[in-house]
Amino acid sequence: MEKIVVTVELSENNYSAFLEDLPGCVSTGKSFDDLKKNIREAVEFHLDGMREDGDEIPEQFIKEYQLVFRFDPQSLLHHYNDIFTNAALERITGINQRQLQRYVSGASRPRRPQAEKIEKALHKLGKELLAVEL
Repeated sequence: MEKIVVTVELSENNYSAFLEDLPGCVSTGKSFDDLKKNIREAVEFHLDGMREDGDEIPEQFIKEYQLVFRFDPQSLLHHYNDIFTNAALERITGINQRQLQRYVSGASRPRRPQAEKIEKALHKLGKELLAVEL
């Protein structure tokens, strides 16, 4: 199955998304769940329009594909702000709470090593949770 990257960004009032593999295909949503639904519909609508116009469909969209969402750090931290406190994020990332809040608010952007620390910590937590059975 082909993985298609959807870039997610936080705007002033909502989330927005675009696909580099499908220029011109964009969508927005008030929440990330809305955005996921809307971008899936936008991709299908865009591909239908390309078919109707006789345009060549990019190869990765001909076979079965899966949308994978790539967040910038601010959008990701904002999305999970109601789930993870800055104290909890500090414990799993090693990044102090004040700096994390600056990332959430958009006052500063993490350097690549800091962004990777956040990503690795969340992936590690996800793997641990997947191993849990109740």
